[in-house]
Amino acid sequence: MQSLGDPHPTTSASARGPFKGFRIGGLGMTVVIIAFLVAVLFAANQNDVVGWVVAVVSFGWLALATFVVFSIQRAAKRAGAKLTEAQNAFAAATGRAPSSSVADNGGTRVVAERSQADDVRDLKLDHSFKIVQVQVRVVEEERAKGAAANQDTINRALETIAITSTNARDMIKSSGDSDEPVAGTIID
Repeated sequence: MQSLGDPHPTTSASARGPFKGFRIGGLGMTVVIIAFLVAVLFAANQNDVVGWVVAVVSFGWLALATFVVFSIQRAAKRAGAKLTEAQNAFAAATGRAPSSSVADNGGTRVVAERSQADDVRDLKLDHSFKIVQVQVRVVEEERAKGAAANQDTINRALETIAITSTNARDMIKSSGDSDEPVAGTIID
């Protein structure tokens, strides 16, 4: 399974350098800033209209580039939050713990927790199925004897199967009613 997070989790923020806030288009942003500063310097030194027009156009490009960079960063943060939310929803659906970012802000909710009563009920149901399997084997062994088969043994086995299956069905029915352990009689 591959992680959907940062492919280089060991990269720290300080290792990214002075443009850590401008990771998207950092080089292009630097070029636009330098072009703006050069245009302002030339316009101030020569004090003519063409120089100031170039400075204004350069400032417009700088403002547009800044807007685009910050818009993309905000969109990336929202997309990251949505991705984390989707990962946590998937994790909750598969029974795994949510990631820490959503668990910290209360963005997850517990749909159902497995209780001790569920474990007890499952154990009782497993035991009931084993009883049925044993009694089926008893009936098959007695029927294999043919005319020498003991009908009382077959009748007791069938009665045990009927009682055990009824108890098991009652356990399944009562599982959603309350959190109390399931009551019943296990017949061996």
